[in-house]
Amino acid sequence: MIEPFPLIDVSGAPFERGFQHGNLAEKRIRAGVAHYMAQLKKLSLTPNEVKQLVEEYLPVMEAFDANHVKEMRGIAQGSGLPFEDIVLLNARTEILKLGERPHLRKLLTEQGADGCTGLMVLPEASERRTLIHALNWDWKRDCVDSSIVLRIRNDDGPDILTFTEAGTLARAGLNAAGVAITGNYLECDRDYSQVGVPISLVRRKVLENEHLALAMHAVCTTQKSASSNMMVSHAAGIGINFECAPNEAFQILPERGLMVHANHWINVPARIKLLEKGIAAMPDTLYRDTRVRMLLEPKVGAITVDDVKAALFDELLSPWSVCRPPRLNTAGVMTATVAMVVMQPEAGIMEVAPLPALNRHFTTYRLGAQVDVGEKKSHADIRVQ
Repeated sequence: MIEPFPLIDVSGAPFERGFQHGNLAEKRIRAGVAHYMAQLKKLSLTPNEVKQLVEEYLPVMEAFDANHVKEMRGIAQGSGLPFEDIVLLNARTEILKLGERPHLRKLLTEQGADGCTGLMVLPEASERRTLIHALNWDWKRDCVDSSIVLRIRNDDGPDILTFTEAGTLARAGLNAAGVAITGNYLECDRDYSQVGVPISLVRRKVLENEHLALAMHAVCTTQKSASSNMMVSHAAGIGINFECAPNEAFQILPERGLMVHANHWINVPARIKLLEKGIAAMPDTLYRDTRVRMLLEPKVGAITVDDVKAALFDELLSPWSVCRPPRLNTAGVMTATVAMVVMQPEAGIMEVAPLPALNRHFTTYRLGAQVDVGEKKSHADIRVQ
């Protein structure tokens, strides 16, 4: 059986909780650092050059939120790793300023991109009249050994529960105020034409906000280096999908309470204004979202958590499917659906299954209690007809 992702509990001031994160997740942080450093060696960057790049980029991150940088310093000290290694985990691509270094951009592009299929089921579309927010995270298969669930007891905001790579601040998650976020890869011709805030920090900022309006403000107005799709929802029954170019955000609203997104631009003004560049690396994006929508639309008004899982487990056209088994991508990199994350923000619950194409066992993580270690829910019986 594939082991569940460990729960890392942290609390206190930014540096203190970072130190706890680094200390408790050291092994997985080191695995992630080793993985990405091996890639950086292919770029012929020396450690001093990497350090210089981090120092050049640091003011951008500090201007956005100095506490994020303090937390990363804590992670570095707690794990015993150099500070620049932790910053690279959180902002690897942005730090390389690819717009100014086209040779690095080409090399990184050749390594492939993460995929993802995200969805929101608003209360009016669900059987229990509660929000369901979920994601299949498609990325490098090795990341199953370097990811965690991080629970943050916050002194200056709502508590946070996030599935993320160890050593990073956030990926998919929810908070005690009912806000939730997932993210999908997007690419366009504006990427890396400006220096902006790393996407991981934007996602963390969303989860730090008690008010949905301010969470969405962070997504819409923050200048970024790269494109990203971000779904932001609230347990009260509001959800908006934001297709974000570096300097502009395009909204997509759920239809009949259902929103599904893969890795290509959908918003019509966005498709007119931007040049789509993600399909070349992820051609299955063209039907993954459509497939999930086809499976769930007949059940609108009575969609359950198990229905959402069944749709995200879909194996049609495998290995180029919604649920991706380990396989080489178009760049020759071994990728997989690393995790399926299913959140119920009203209850403060996150269920996560590692490598779901090979494993249908979920572990339930809660904002208000310990992880349900003895409640690893098996969904081996779920099959999509």
